[in-house]
Amino acid sequence: MTAELHSRRTVLTTGAAVAGAAVGAVALTACGSDNNPPSGSTAAPPAAAPGETLTALSDIEVGKAKAAKTADGKDVIVTRTAEGTAAAFSAICTHQGCAVVPEGAELKCPCHNSIFDAATGAVKKGPADQPLPSIAVKVTNGQVVTA
Repeated sequence: MTAELHSRRTVLTTGAAVAGAAVGAVALTACGSDNNPPSGSTAAPPAAAPGETLTALSDIEVGKAKAAKTADGKDVIVTRTAEGTAAAFSAICTHQGCAVVPEGAELKCPCHNSIFDAATGAVKKGPADQPLPSIAVKVTNGQVVTA
């Protein structure tokens, strides 16, 4: 009878350990980063028709960024890189698809704390390991427009 109890106890203990490990693996996978974009994001920048106005250049301080939207409602970030120039990026974090938020010269993801350079879109701190996709823009008549 002792061997029978020991067998059940071993099976139950082992089963609980395996179940706990499986739950932990699923939780880590949910926050994990890979080369495939998350379901809520895309690897390509939001499509915008050439000449689409994103924002006025004067609405952004040099070295800072501003959240904007394309005409079809896609989230973008526009950065004033110098007095008369700007850069733009998808505002969707390449880690898990959350919208990044401009904070000075950085873009921060509120979901998992990735940080991107506002001037280049490059990853400064993970878990994201891919830069924000850039959007071609130019400054025309004081407006940042898609190129």
